[in-house]
Amino acid sequence: MHVKEAEERIGGSFAWLCDSMENDLKHALGNAPNCEFVIDPEGKIARLREWSRPDTLRADLEELVGPVENPTDPRDVEVRFTPPPRTAATGVVPRQQLEGRPTPLVVTADTAASKEPFYAKLRAEVEPDVLSDGVGRLYLGFHLDPLYHVHWNNLAPPIEFEVTTPAGVHLEPSSGTGPKVDVEADADPREFLLDVDLRFPRPVTVTVKYFACNDEEGWCKPVTQSYTIEWKRDADGGWVQRRRDRGSRERPRRRRD
Repeated sequence: MHVKEAEERIGGSFAWLCDSMENDLKHALGNAPNCEFVIDPEGKIARLREWSRPDTLRADLEELVGPVENPTDPRDVEVRFTPPPRTAATGVVPRQQLEGRPTPLVVTADTAASKEPFYAKLRAEVEPDVLSDGVGRLYLGFHLDPLYHVHWNNLAPPIEFEVTTPAGVHLEPSSGTGPKVDVEADADPREFLLDVDLRFPRPVTVTVKYFACNDEEGWCKPVTQSYTIEWKRDADGGWVQRRRDRGSRERPRRRRD
């Protein structure tokens, strides 16, 4: 689905390669976010760098292969950048975020228990002290997957979540309900901040209920799905960007006795 979306939105007369869902190739090549590799005809890596730079790549190719009279121009490969379809309004729900640089956590969707696609993807982040000291704040963000072209139905009951915690894990609040939104539909994330106290870093289960709608296909359906959160950094979680329209307020940090 990602490749199909890229072909439709970016186009181009080149071939697309898709990594596995476990990011096997990304891990094998060092996990850099925008890395670049030049591989010679014998399969050996001739050049590598952690960040792709077109001008440097051009110089590498001229050194390895030789200059050409008519270098390829981006227009020659018919690239286009088409924005994704706008499913509903955005920017209507205040954003939430943690202070400092949060750490993304490993999140696993319970795909065996749900017959529906996971229209809303769960993003879990913690303040860095949570993984070392066991005390801090947790961010839960339910982000609509743009591949499915869905939006929230604000005429139906708002999104609800509940966290099931084992002994030694305390979250406050352990459940929550999304905000009341004035517009009938929107595509903003639904975000929540929780206080964390970890005596033992055991996984927790998050169950979420919401209504997803797709106007193109003409349906709106209730969805109940679950995720497992582990208290360890997600190597594929990327860097956390500071969010605009922050809706959170700084709170004094709790200390464990």
